[in-house]
Amino acid sequence: MKTFLLSILCISALTGCSTFTPPRYSIDADNTVALRKIELGDIAVGNFTDPAKMSSQCRGAGPIAPPDKVTFAQYIREAFADELKVADLYNDGSSPRVTLTGTLNSLVFSSSKGLTGGEWNIDLTLNSSNGASLNMVEAYEFESGFIADTACKQTAEAYMGAVQNLIGNIVRSDKFVELLK
Repeated sequence: MKTFLLSILCISALTGCSTFTPPRYSIDADNTVALRKIELGDIAVGNFTDPAKMSSQCRGAGPIAPPDKVTFAQYIREAFADELKVADLYNDGSSPRVTLTGTLNSLVFSSSKGLTGGEWNIDLTLNSSNGASLNMVEAYEFESGFIADTACKQTAEAYMGAVQNLIGNIVRSDKFVELLK
């Protein structure tokens, strides 16, 4: 009996320290179509900063951490740059017309909204080197799960969808073009 309890305790300790990782960003076709309608290219993407305070801990199962050892803000920055590249609007920094930077004002997730739901809340301010700025908030709901490991895995996987929606809302905003002039 002691051996059995010790085995359970060891397994629980090992599984309680998982890190849940969102998938690498994948281009959203609708975002590409929206960006290609914009005729103001030559856009550089500068630094994006993380919120001053954020918890990446998901229940008691472990933290959520973006892939490739980037921060959550860097993930969004790279996603935004990738979307601009595919739309042929990106400039790698050699005399761009404008440079966009970002500040994550807040980033909060829940893996237990209701019984099996989850939500990412992203509040991002984009600033242009032309002096204009745009604030966008995304509340992205998804199915998570009842069991912590499943819920946290689903929460991590939902981050990419939340970022795709955030970028889509930004590039479809009437105010986005003001950042590019």
